[in-house]
Amino acid sequence: MAHFAILDDSNVVTAINVIADADCLDSDGNESEAVGIEFCVSLWGVGNYVQTSYNSTIRKQFAIVGGEYDAEKDKFLWIQPHASWTLNADDDWESPLGVRPVKENFAYTWDESAYQADNSTGWVERDMSL
Repeated sequence: MAHFAILDDSNVVTAINVIADADCLDSDGNESEAVGIEFCVSLWGVGNYVQTSYNSTIRKQFAIVGGEYDAEKDKFLWIQPHASWTLNADDDWESPLGVRPVKENFAYTWDESAYQADNSTGWVERDMSL
């Protein structure tokens, strides 16, 4: 199956459409994004369609509704998970305190309120041994 993100005027993903791989083949039998876009237009009308991939082989990662397409970098960016997080050099969202801690039998979640109250905290430990 082939997946095409539909973008609004601000390049925000509004939907993901799925079509058969065969509907993306050119006259020589080669996969073509342009052919897939033409097929999408024939089904759903004129729109800004950009192909995305579940296995992240194109455009960094699979598009998600609410995420953004960066046309200059030709990649999809996911939704900013928290107000304090920023994009790193690889265009992945990163907490201001770095990567999630790892500790056996514990899971960590981000608490934006805790970070805003004291910017040396943010990762909250959850005991998973119970």
